[in-house]
Amino acid sequence: MSEFPPCPKCRSEYTYADGGLLICPECFNEWNPEEAAPAAAENTNPKILDSNGKELLDGDTVMVIKDLPVKGSPRPIKAGTKVKNIRLTDGDHNIDCRIEGFGAMGLKSEFVKKV
Repeated sequence: MSEFPPCPKCRSEYTYADGGLLICPECFNEWNPEEAAPAAAENTNPKILDSNGKELLDGDTVMVIKDLPVKGSPRPIKAGTKVKNIRLTDGDHNIDCRIEGFGAMGLKSEFVKKV
């Protein structure tokens, strides 16, 4: 384990010091550890919003608003598909869910609306 705090942007544990800054080799984020401590405390739980600007929570039911291609599948997820019991995560695809006929996958919140 590193003696430095994890990256505030991607949460990588492989940070290192360079001069007075800490650097993340995975996302190339540079920050001053003295300035980042208060800002990190404010941003511990960022809100995840759907396409209409409503806040999403774990366990919500959402509806897909446009056809989404699925890598490795000949058919897309159709617009209007309901997805129940979502789980919110960090990252680009910030919704983990299970879609009937497709299985477990990640969705982006910008392509769903809260039901």
